[in-house]
Amino acid sequence: MVIKPLCDRIVIRMLESEETTKSGIVLPGSAKEKPQVAEVIAVGPGGFVDGNKVEMELVVGDKVLISKYAGTEVKLDGVEYTILRQSDVLAKVV
Repeated sequence: MVIKPLCDRIVIRMLESEETTKSGIVLPGSAKEKPQVAEVIAVGPGGFVDGNKVEMELVVGDKVLISKYAGTEVKLDGVEYTILRQSDVLAKVV
């Protein structure tokens, strides 16, 4: 199945967080923070939101930084994705 976002929405897949600290301490699952860096999987066509034209600045493959609890999480074919508006993205990771 394929997810095709509408309007100014994007589909992202969270990148795995580090399992060890910089000093080499292994973190258990409960101590890990929710990752904030994600890869863009699909991008909507843009359009009008609240009467304003929205141009899509993100493309598939971009790495982005999002807030910890942004978007709606969905699971499709055993893979977890998050769908959110482009305006919920804080920054591109270059």
